[in-house]
Amino acid sequence: MELLDEDARLMLRYRDGDPDAFLALYARHKGPLYRYLLRQVRNAGAAADLFQEVWSRLVATRSRYEARAKFATYLFHIAHNCTIDFFRRDLKMRRHARSDDPDAQSEPEVPEYQRPDGIAEFAEQQSALLAALGALPQEQREAFLLHEETGLTIEEIARVTDVGLETAKSRLRYAIRKLKKSLLPAHIPDARPLRTRTI
Repeated sequence: MELLDEDARLMLRYRDGDPDAFLALYARHKGPLYRYLLRQVRNAGAAADLFQEVWSRLVATRSRYEARAKFATYLFHIAHNCTIDFFRRDLKMRRHARSDDPDAQSEPEVPEYQRPDGIAEFAEQQSALLAALGALPQEQREAFLLHEETGLTIEEIARVTDVGLETAKSRLRYAIRKLKKSLLPAHIPDARPLRTRTI
């Protein structure tokens, strides 16, 4: 990668011992990262835990960082792996709970529209979009969020999720198609248009 993006340069500075570079990276990426995690796991507490885990892993592995791609690709690859680990742990815990107590019910999830950071209530259009996102299969939702929240390209999404280029492209295409289909009946005139430029 002959021309490093500014974030990659910051990460290299952080790797080499500059704590201010980390603070700059954190400030730039905390919002998109948290929204990605929250919409992936749909539980505010779990998203907050994963958010900390992602940054902890980045700190722990900083000495091995090499700028082979955009920093966002590196960060969201860590987030993808943490999310996969979360779903595996969650599945094991639910199976264990069912085997211990057949009458036990899982704890209700925090609705997607409830943000712990105190932002005002979502408007009707945003709630409809979040509900439509929640109805997507996990792989399609992840591809869409990586594209929309971070602006990653299809190639970068494929790298982050460890799948082929065509698989990443198909997941994003299907996600956009399903979202458009589910949002059309809701007659949402002011909804943010879905970006389809790279598909």
